[in-house]
Amino acid sequence: MDAHPAECRPAEGRPTLTVRDATAGDWPRIRDIYAAGIEPGDATFESAPPPTWEAFAARKEFVLVACEDADSRVLGWAGAGRVSAREVYRGVVEHSLYVDPAAGGRGVGTFLMGALLDESRNRGIWTVQATVFPENAASLALHRKFGFREVGRRERIALMGHGPLAGTWRDTVLLELRL
Repeated sequence: MDAHPAECRPAEGRPTLTVRDATAGDWPRIRDIYAAGIEPGDATFESAPPPTWEAFAARKEFVLVACEDADSRVLGWAGAGRVSAREVYRGVVEHSLYVDPAAGGRGVGTFLMGALLDESRNRGIWTVQATVFPENAASLALHRKFGFREVGRRERIALMGHGPLAGTWRDTVLLELRL
């Protein structure tokens, strides 16, 4: 992931949405979108985005951004990181996907999920996993739309440290898609 913005690729059938690899120059928008997703408390146990692009990117195999055209602001991001450093799991990733709340309802999440899965296939990844709070109906619906299946539920897995449910033990749903 280089530090200079790359040219966006037009989305098939969606002339206004494009996708490209994220760069360090995208970090302020990625960070702000991530923070907006963290705030309500139904997206992640994380209480804040990582402090730097380098810390963020170090945990990912790849990060994609969606925008309206090559010159527009980032509307959302999706990234994937290996679930294990063990070689036997080299093709298994856990992903994250966040959309700017101001761009909600415009198909950005659907577009990004499709791009994330295409990139995963291109990289030889065979399983994409997600961990979702059961209360996050929009995320669960998006995953089901792409054929993810529920493989388990972790009850009271961790104590929420931020948001309206701070101090509450939370369940998570483990979803996966075989590519």
